[in-house]
Amino acid sequence: MMQYGVENFCKKCAEIGIDGLIIPDLPVDVYNDHFKTIFEKYGLINVFLITPQTSDERIQFIDKISEGFIYMVSSASVTGSQNAFGKSQDDYFKRIADLNLKSPQIIGFGISNAETFKQATKYAKGAIIGSAFVKYLEENGIASINKFVSGIID
Repeated sequence: MMQYGVENFCKKCAEIGIDGLIIPDLPVDVYNDHFKTIFEKYGLINVFLITPQTSDERIQFIDKISEGFIYMVSSASVTGSQNAFGKSQDDYFKRIADLNLKSPQIIGFGISNAETFKQATKYAKGAIIGSAFVKYLEENGIASINKFVSGIID
């Protein structure tokens, strides 16, 4: 993105129909000070990530400048499935919900089954299932997507 040029990149995104980006290595302050107006010019939303270690002050700043959702990383671990979230994650989810942010929060990392989906959506507007979904598709094929989704939300 930087080599291509931020404005050229944003313009190309808009041309091909991209409306939102997750750029984990782009600090929120740098985005706000240097790139926000370019993103807005091309109708792009930058989705910011927060973790359990992100301070309330920083989360409120992210919320203030966000135009889309806030991606809540469930823990400081890598992405992948787990069977349930522990008390520390539940406390984190509740802490963020209690901030009453304007931006919806979507929880990702570790969402893999009905239990983790239910735990995540108790406090957030949604959940992102990545690795578990890809693994399911590899094992069961695209024709079984409805079965996967039904198993999560039923």
